[in-house]
Amino acid sequence: MNTKLDFENYIISRRNKVKISSKEIIEGDIFLALKGKNFHGNKFIKSSIKKGAKFCITDNKNFTENKKIIYVKNIYNYLNNLAIKKRSLYKGKVIGITGSAGKTTLKETLAFFLKKNHLISYSQKSYNNKLGVLISLLNMNLKSEYSIFEIGTNNFGEIKNLTKLVQPSEIFITNIQSTHLENFKTKNNIAKEKSDIFITKYNNQKRRVYLNVTNKEEKIIWNKAVKQKNLKIISINKKSNKYFIKEIISRKKYHKVIFSINKKIISFEINCLIMFRLINMLFCYAFFYENMLNINSIKKNYRFLKPVDGRGLNHNIIINKMKVKIIDESYNANPDTMVQSVEYFNNLKVDNSKKILILGDMNELGKNAIIMHLKLLKHIDKFSFKNVILCGEFFRRSIKKLINPNNEFKYIDNKINIMKFLNKKVHKNDIIMIKCSNSTVINNFTKDILKKR
Repeated sequence: MNTKLDFENYIISRRNKVKISSKEIIEGDIFLALKGKNFHGNKFIKSSIKKGAKFCITDNKNFTENKKIIYVKNIYNYLNNLAIKKRSLYKGKVIGITGSAGKTTLKETLAFFLKKNHLISYSQKSYNNKLGVLISLLNMNLKSEYSIFEIGTNNFGEIKNLTKLVQPSEIFITNIQSTHLENFKTKNNIAKEKSDIFITKYNNQKRRVYLNVTNKEEKIIWNKAVKQKNLKIISINKKSNKYFIKEIISRKKYHKVIFSINKKIISFEINCLIMFRLINMLFCYAFFYENMLNINSIKKNYRFLKPVDGRGLNHNIIINKMKVKIIDESYNANPDTMVQSVEYFNNLKVDNSKKILILGDMNELGKNAIIMHLKLLKHIDKFSFKNVILCGEFFRRSIKKLINPNNEFKYIDNKINIMKFLNKKVHKNDIIMIKCSNSTVINNFTKDILKKR
């Protein structure tokens, strides 16, 4: 019996079986025993088998190989070769999404509308690095009509390497913003890196790229795309005259949004005006129209679309016996998305005396991190909130440079004291928005506070 061959046939013929967390293992799954931040996955092989894992992959020779435990010298190289094989067998349409921010939200939005009438595969969570993309490819359903992948980067050369694996024909670049500047240094460099997703020598399957050009860095991407053969550029702004927001009419209790989709007028009503969500819908309309899909299904179902965890999802919790609303934006942050979130929070049709803003550091901004944090504080000070709670070294250093602020900025350096402050200050029906980068004190605080639901 060739156990490794059985495993390879199993992983190629099945979908959504590969897991890296033993906690998520169910009957029939495949556990990858990888080295983590705190533990090595080898520690959890036996428990994974007890929970029903069909196969466990390890790079530790000390495990006795049997029909469930498979030894490979280099797990990443092994998975890479398997992913290439599975991708070569896929006959459906492959969609690749990259950009500085909004990849996961666009992926979830597009998947939401597509799966109403089509069999699809799409990457779980925010799986957009090398390991995440490999897992997403190996979890792909070969029978699906569409497969959606996030393709991320925080350093040079990563987009081209992931693109070679995924080979998307339909490409979305959400935006270019101030992210990962610690490595990229400039937004120009970010734009050039993101452009690799449609460069022919890395991706000879590309057919369309969907762009929303709003700044000079995104124009760099446009200029690179124009030079590529066999690549159609789909633009979603008024300059394109094909897919754009024609008008937004604000009423007392709602906003009427009017899209122009290839000269067809589509209107709908929304309670909260959040521009990036409208842009995502416009991307979806453009994709549906270009692929000759039923665009009416978007309007039919948009009311049921919910925000993604950590990206604007609302939660009702109890603090000190009082009901409050949490707007969770804690997954990640950069100067652009911070400004967007603060302005959205300010524009909510609720008295600002009921609004509490909790902000954590924006990471990976490089040498100008303090300047960018200070600039954000000055922008926040144009508005008036009940409280603004800040946490993190960059905010600690930047708040000292803020002269005579209008808001009550409160710097608190740990989760326990933030909770104590809220217990004293919060009132019934207050609204708390939380925004921060991943792996910050505030990110962990959010996870803790949402357990109170």
